[in-house]
Amino acid sequence: MKKYVVIVASGSGKRMGGEIPKQFLKLKEKPILLHTLERVYSFSKEYIILLVLNKEHLHFWEAVIQEYKVDIPHRIVFGGGERFFSVRNALMSIDEKECLVAVHDGVRPLVSAEVFEKCFSLAEVRSNAVTCVGSVDSVRLMSVGGNNESVDRDRVKLIQTPQCFKLSLLKKAYSQHYDKKFTDDASLVENLGRKIYLCEGSRENIKITTPFDLKLAECLL
Repeated sequence: MKKYVVIVASGSGKRMGGEIPKQFLKLKEKPILLHTLERVYSFSKEYIILLVLNKEHLHFWEAVIQEYKVDIPHRIVFGGGERFFSVRNALMSIDEKECLVAVHDGVRPLVSAEVFEKCFSLAEVRSNAVTCVGSVDSVRLMSVGGNNESVDRDRVKLIQTPQCFKLSLLKKAYSQHYDKKFTDDASLVENLGRKIYLCEGSRENIKITTPFDLKLAECLL
């Protein structure tokens, strides 16, 4: 099956502060999003890359293409007001009857080829594969009333991207009505009653959302 990679980069990045969306901030002299695109493309030239952007941010990306002479094949899809609508727009642009789709955050530029390969391989067999790592910290669960209790950290998984699925399953998941409880693709698929299959990610595969994350990524890159 063909393999599509949907790179979601339509957010505003409010937690980072500043006027430039975080995906266009520079990480070692190059925009974060360009690092992500280049890394994904380096894994396989057969990946079909869909880059999801906020229409109002298109001029940022056009400037990146011009300044860095980007010639990596990719298609632009305009995102919506929430991640849910952005991913759905990307899925609706895929004409294949069936294929594998990996959804990846544009601000995770340190993902590895090994993680992508494991995710795609598991999804081909199980129809879905969600990247995760275990918690190294102690974990406590807060209740609505403000009480809290200890949770066995060995039972806790921290979810990352890529999250890979067969297209037919993911399109069905995104045919549901939007609900703020859907924080990622896995939660949508799970809401269909489907079992979610986890595959091991990488601690280096951080999501850059704060100035501290940016400094950490500079050290890891």
